[in-house]
Amino acid sequence: MTRSLRIAGAAVLVLFIGLFVSTSVVQVLAAPSLTSDDRNVRNLYESFSAERGKIFATSELVATTEPVDSEFRFLRTYPHPELYAPVVGYYTLTQGNAGVESALNALLTGQSSQQFLDQLNALVTGSTPTGATVVLTLDHELQQTAAEALGDRAGSVVAIEPSTGRILAMVSSPSYDPNGLAAHNTTEVIEYYRSLEADPEKPLSNRAIGGDQYFPGSVFKVLVTAAALDSGRYQADSEFPNLQNLSLPLSTSVVTNAGGALCGPGETVTIEQALIRSCNIPFAELGLELGEGTIGSMADDFGFEATLEIPMTVTPSRYPRGMDQAQLMLSSFGQFDVRVTPLQVAMMSAAIANEGELMTPHVVDEALSDDLRVLQETEPSVYSTPLRPDTAREMRRMMELGVRQGVANQAAIPGVSVAGKTGTAETGIGNGRSFWFTGFAPTEEADIAIAVVVEGESSDGTGNSVAGPIARAVMEKAVNR
Repeated sequence: MTRSLRIAGAAVLVLFIGLFVSTSVVQVLAAPSLTSDDRNVRNLYESFSAERGKIFATSELVATTEPVDSEFRFLRTYPHPELYAPVVGYYTLTQGNAGVESALNALLTGQSSQQFLDQLNALVTGSTPTGATVVLTLDHELQQTAAEALGDRAGSVVAIEPSTGRILAMVSSPSYDPNGLAAHNTTEVIEYYRSLEADPEKPLSNRAIGGDQYFPGSVFKVLVTAAALDSGRYQADSEFPNLQNLSLPLSTSVVTNAGGALCGPGETVTIEQALIRSCNIPFAELGLELGEGTIGSMADDFGFEATLEIPMTVTPSRYPRGMDQAQLMLSSFGQFDVRVTPLQVAMMSAAIANEGELMTPHVVDEALSDDLRVLQETEPSVYSTPLRPDTAREMRRMMELGVRQGVANQAAIPGVSVAGKTGTAETGIGNGRSFWFTGFAPTEEADIAIAVVVEGESSDGTGNSVAGPIARAVMEKAVNR
């Protein structure tokens, strides 16, 4: 009889353990996938009744939850709504989520695998797990400076710390108010969301990493120059014919420099002079000689065509393949079908500033539990090494001359060495143009690498006059902190 009781007791214990394990698996291990399932309406509503984790830009609070007297218990709020909306995103009851709110949703809701112990404790105690606190790499002062300098113009500013890949600023304009999307009145949320979707200015697009992308114009000459020098076939003083007009092969199109002028005096022009003066014709000639393969390989090394997550997904920049000679020549000064994100352009400058080594860009420093345990931390890592150190140093020298003596002088900062390149690209839509600046400061051991793009229709403006002062304001703030 005793033996039978022991067997029965053991069987009950095994069944209990099995039930506990299966329940734990469903409620803990499977929680992230269940939470992310769009069909799981119950989990969605429950998430609005839990304390979602805070988001900080360094020490500045940019997203939090406030207790409210309603069925949902908590309301998501954004203290600096338009300043951070393109990066932080939104969290809505009916329209999904975006930005960091989407990419780190499991951590912010307390449902990630890194929060297993917290989930287990909540299961035992009957409490609701608290979401993790997420700390972004964004510097609040630089973010403010970039937004103020850009003003109400459409465009973007991206700043990177070259030695680590930390994204210090990411501004996209126009922006929107995510508080209007976080409200509990679903009718109002849907109405506001639809108005944002219908807005021709596309405020929901983060222009820094996605959207329709931009023609880079002359900032692409940085990549072509780097490809030429790194190939070993060319030096800064390599010469090309100094022409006023260049007819494209098998085409009626003619390439000219800005204003139809020669690229300085003399019958020939060096690569260095062409870069400093931003002349189109020498780069069309250089691109044809280099070939699509050499330029394309350098573009790939810088991150073109690759899917990057920062943790938000970045739209891959593209360098076209299978071009004819005319198309290759146009693409060599950033036209035809070359398309980029501002982040990609900033990555190019960051690699040059960092001795040819490109660090993986990221916007999240760490995620912390309620008791300040580090749940997730981003360690600096090398993304690629597109340039030899000697090539990077030569590029730095020429880009510094571009600011001191060339067409990028509006980015100059008194007492600080600045390297840079400007660009003005036609969009192909009416009189639309994109005004660019990319560069870094100080030239040696740079604190910041930057890309600025401004959308406009002015025939009078240039990358130097429009984007240069914006870049100067942000770089000056960074080096003088």
